[in-house]
Amino acid sequence: MSALRVLGIDPGSRVTGYGVVEYKNASFTYLNSGCIRTPKTALCGRLGVIYQSVFTLIGEYEPDQVAVEEVFMARNPQSALKLGQARGAAISAVAMQDLEITEYAARTVKKAITGTGSASKDQIQHMVKMILGLTGTLAEDAADALAIAICHVNTQGTSRARVQNSRHIG
Repeated sequence: MSALRVLGIDPGSRVTGYGVVEYKNASFTYLNSGCIRTPKTALCGRLGVIYQSVFTLIGEYEPDQVAVEEVFMARNPQSALKLGQARGAAISAVAMQDLEITEYAARTVKKAITGTGSASKDQIQHMVKMILGLTGTLAEDAADALAIAICHVNTQGTSRARVQNSRHIG
């Protein structure tokens, strides 16, 4: 079985988290994670930084697939619009490199990682570190991005198993 390399992205207009994991033989390997911190400039400039940074990460880590968090309905419509534009910049960088991208709701990611859709940021960080065998502190946005990547691998594996099982039944 060949390894599956996934780039997870937790978009934000000021901080975009990223995490790269590899999955092979029912085991995760941590490759890298971090935060794309945009300068305190106009939104257009920040979107350019997000696009270029994600494009560069894809070139460096050569993921097979990319997973990104969906926009949630924020209390502030302006914040939701900016978040949507940040997602768009990241997704555009992925699309330019012709990679498969899957979107996940925050609640779905939380449930996949911790077993509950209402998990706290601390619970997400703790479980991501346990799953990947990491010590030390992870930046919140980087931990979220790693959780998105892990969720993707687990969700894809479940989907493949369902398809294979349905083929054996019929």
